[in-house]
Amino acid sequence: MKGQFITFEGGEGVGKSTQATLLAEALRARGIDVLQTREPGGTLGAEAIRALIVEGEPERWDGVAEAMLVNAARADHVTRCIRPALDAGRWVICDRYVDSTLAYQGAGKGMPTVDLVAIHRFATGDLWPDLTLVLDLPAHVGFERAARRGAPDRFDKTGDAFHDRVVAAFRTAADQAPVRMRLIDAKDSPDTVASAIWREVVPLLPC
Repeated sequence: MKGQFITFEGGEGVGKSTQATLLAEALRARGIDVLQTREPGGTLGAEAIRALIVEGEPERWDGVAEAMLVNAARADHVTRCIRPALDAGRWVICDRYVDSTLAYQGAGKGMPTVDLVAIHRFATGDLWPDLTLVLDLPAHVGFERAARRGAPDRFDKTGDAFHDRVVAAFRTAADQAPVRMRLIDAKDSPDTVASAIWREVVPLLPC
């Protein structure tokens, strides 16, 4: 039986990594075999590309170059990691995936959605998540949280207007794809947010 593919999305500092870990732990406690991973990254090759994407100054890459780098990493990640796990019946929980590309390189940097979707389909064999959980916070609130986690990366250094566009794009995407995507209010405590996430995941659990 094919496993379930769940992705976490949202702007900076919304708590994706924390919630992905809490969900993975909750699923494992119920006997479900879970692979927890991230993008860009997840394989040796993809992690090497991640360093190119997140390090340096904001102007290091334009939207086209970023999209190509992200999808090169994703192609390796899907081929070597995500798809084999799903085919083996494992659940995959991924911190960022295609919706981040549509938000950051699309709404953020002006790449046409139709082009980004075409690149994604080619890179992944048209692999989309079964469920996408969008953690929602105003951009300035997320930045206040992100500032406590360490040195900023390239995207942290990008201007406020860029991140406002990214957050708005995630909200719009969730509105337009209600079957796959769920908007989760991320302003509350981690436990409260985790409970809201769990309610969305329960329908996917085996009977």
